[in-house]
Amino acid sequence: MPVGLFRVCLLVITAIVNHPLFFPKDNGTVPENTEEIIQKMKEREESLRLEQLRLEQEIADQEATQKALEQAAVVVEESKEEKVRWDMWTALSMVIFLLIELWRQDFQEGNWQDTGGEEDDMAVLGKAFKGVAFPDKAVLASFYEKRILATTGDMARMREMVEGFADDLLEALRSVCNRDADMEVEDCMGVGSMYENWRVRKPFVCDLIVPFAPPEPYCFCCQTWCSGDSFPPDEQGYGTIKVCRADEGCICDKTKLGEDMLCLLHSQVSSTRPSSEMEDLLCFKNTQYLDADQVMKWFQIAVTKAWNRISHKYEFDLSFSLLDSPGALKIKFKSGKSIAFNLTPVVQYENSDVYFISHFPRSSLAADVPSSTHWFLSFAVYERRFIQLVSKTLPANACHVSCLQILSFLHGKQCSLTGPSGLTNYHLKTVLLHLLQARPSQDWAPEKLEARLQDMLKFLEKCLHEKKLYHFFIGNGKVPAELGFPIIFQRAEPLNLFRPFVLRRDIYRKMVDTFHEMLRNMSALINEYTVHIPLAHTNGIRKE
Repeated sequence: MPVGLFRVCLLVITAIVNHPLFFPKDNGTVPENTEEIIQKMKEREESLRLEQLRLEQEIADQEATQKALEQAAVVVEESKEEKVRWDMWTALSMVIFLLIELWRQDFQEGNWQDTGGEEDDMAVLGKAFKGVAFPDKAVLASFYEKRILATTGDMARMREMVEGFADDLLEALRSVCNRDADMEVEDCMGVGSMYENWRVRKPFVCDLIVPFAPPEPYCFCCQTWCSGDSFPPDEQGYGTIKVCRADEGCICDKTKLGEDMLCLLHSQVSSTRPSSEMEDLLCFKNTQYLDADQVMKWFQIAVTKAWNRISHKYEFDLSFSLLDSPGALKIKFKSGKSIAFNLTPVVQYENSDVYFISHFPRSSLAADVPSSTHWFLSFAVYERRFIQLVSKTLPANACHVSCLQILSFLHGKQCSLTGPSGLTNYHLKTVLLHLLQARPSQDWAPEKLEARLQDMLKFLEKCLHEKKLYHFFIGNGKVPAELGFPIIFQRAEPLNLFRPFVLRRDIYRKMVDTFHEMLRNMSALINEYTVHIPLAHTNGIRKE
């Protein structure tokens, strides 16, 4: 019992001691601080969660941007490849379209006549001259004897008379010129059909070229389209001439002297003159390039002065026959007769017989000169020498000149009926030069006149069809070495004489029309000047 009571008392005392009222008030704030800590921890957790979300969003945005850039790069690459493929297809389509268009136009131009669906008229010569009445040997022989030989007998006497007068005129020209300021004029040379003995149509006109050079201390520096610098396609066949001051010493290009020799013609010290004198005289404005128009004016004035000095010696008058050709002269006799000739100033290319020519009298070869500082190159001297060289290897009385004379006569007659065309006598001569080189000597025997004339017509028809007739010398590596032809022109690209007609289709069509009309009218034109020949001697069309 006392033990039980003691336990009860002890329990009561313990309960009283542990009552909250007996603890200090500071101990009662513990629960409140715990709640603040928990609240701060929650806020911190929330801020960390937001920061994590922000970082995740930034990472997602960066990944999206990177992916977008990669996709854009892929799209650009694909678009480039697609564009390249499209450009290739576009270019290929344009090429195919142009080829079809050119073929269509050529096909249309080839059908000048309605042939009933049989053959193209452009191939008429290649098909045994269908529809063309070609004269036979007897008719051609009679025509040549009556029309050609009968009218060319006075050419030699005319050439002699013109050359003698031209020499006298040039000598007077030298005397009236200032040797220290004016151009130095050399002796003239005869070129062209009159000196190659194939001119047949009147009036007979002698073509003479007159080389000239600048006075000391100047010289000509010539540059051609094939000398290295690039020339546009429309300037092929042309060159420029620059007026330069020569270096100290002898500037004579006609002699090659050693270092210990002195030229007696040219002194070592030359008096200097302002370069403006040469530029004002013969060069294009503000340049050093020789101007063809200035040369034409100078030459015409010089010829006029020369004639005034010697006119008292002659019983005829001399005048300029063409305003645009300063060297186109005409001698008028008191009887009313007249003789025409051309005296054309030229510039020699280096030490060769190639010449820069200022203008072409009565010719359309230089009708579209790029500018007055561009000079056309003439190979007329080499052409004459080549014909003379080949003639020595041909049979006696060869028919090559006869072929060119007959073809030139027919072309001239046709042009008088239907008007001039782009086809010229120079084109006809070029055809002959190519055939002279291609065919053996025995093929030019006099009895083969008919066959060779047909060859020339076939060759010309082929060139017209292809719009290609290459210059005989330029790009021709087979030129005989005996001619001494400059190698720079042999190595040049061939020059197509028909190139101007590729773009000017109206002139090309007129040229082809004229050629076909000449074929159809050939028999009538020849029979007009032929004595009557029995019908039994004419066989119409023949093959070689």
